[in-house]
Amino acid sequence: MDRPSGVLAWLYPSVVIDTHCHLTFPDFEGRVAQTLAEARTHGVSGVISICTTTQGAGELLELARAHDQVWCSAGVHPLYADQEPHDWALLAGIINDPKCVAWGELGLDRHYADPPISVQMPVLERQLELVRETVLKGIDKPIVIHCRKAFEELLPVLRASSIPGERFVFHCFTGTPEEAKACLDFGGMISFTGVVTYKNAADVQAAAKLVPSDRIMVETDAPYLSPEPHRGTRPCSPWMSRVTAEFLAKLRGERFEAFHEQINANTERFYGIAAS
Repeated sequence: MDRPSGVLAWLYPSVVIDTHCHLTFPDFEGRVAQTLAEARTHGVSGVISICTTTQGAGELLELARAHDQVWCSAGVHPLYADQEPHDWALLAGIINDPKCVAWGELGLDRHYADPPISVQMPVLERQLELVRETVLKGIDKPIVIHCRKAFEELLPVLRASSIPGERFVFHCFTGTPEEAKACLDFGGMISFTGVVTYKNAADVQAAAKLVPSDRIMVETDAPYLSPEPHRGTRPCSPWMSRVTAEFLAKLRGERFEAFHEQINANTERFYGIAAS
C-alpha cells in the first residue's frame, strides 16, 4: 500500500496505520482491495486485521500475505470462547509468520451473558500459556487485549501471567479514567476507536486525555464503531482511523502532525511495523 501521491499527498502529507480492524468479516467480503485503496486515498497506509477464532486464523494470514501493508494477529476473542475445538497448534504456528505481528484479540467480556466468564477464562489462560511458551522459543510478540466491563477480573490474571505489562495493548478502550489509570499502572498501551468521538463518551474522552503520548494508539475496530460524523455508518472502514486520530489530537490539544508522528512511532515500537 503506497504513500499518497500528487494532490492526495498534499491533502494527507502524514500517513496513519489502522491498528485494529477485521477485514475477513462478511462486511468486507469481495471488497478488501477496494477498502485498502479507499484507505490509501485518506492517508491510511496500512492495517492490522485481527483474529477472533482459530477457525478463521488461516484465512486471515493468507489475506495478510496477499497485501504488502496488511498484517494480522492470532487469537481467540472471548465472545468466541465457546466455539470449540480451538486449534492451539495452528495459532502457535501462525505466530511465527512475519506477517503475524501480535497475539489476540484475547481477554474477558462481561457486556454479554454468553459465553459466561467460566467459559472465557480457560480460553484466556490457555492463550497466555501459549504466549509464554513461544517466548521461550524466541518468538516475543505483543498481545491485543479485549476487555469490556471486566478490568477488575482481567488485570490480576494478566499480572499473574508474568508477561511484562508493556507487551499488552487494551484495544477499543471504553472504560473510565480510573480504569485507564489501572491499565497504565499495569504498564499497558491504550488504543481508541471512534467511540471516543461520541457525544455520550465523556469518560472515554477523559481517559484519552490522561494517556501519556508514548502509550496511545488509534484504530477503527471496523466494521464496527464508525466515528462522528459518520456514526451509524456500516461498515466502518479503515480510512476512518484518520478521523479518530484527528479528533484525538484536537481533544488532547496537540498538533495533528506531532500526534500522528507519535502514534506511528508507538505503532512501530509495539508491533514492529511502520507507516510508509
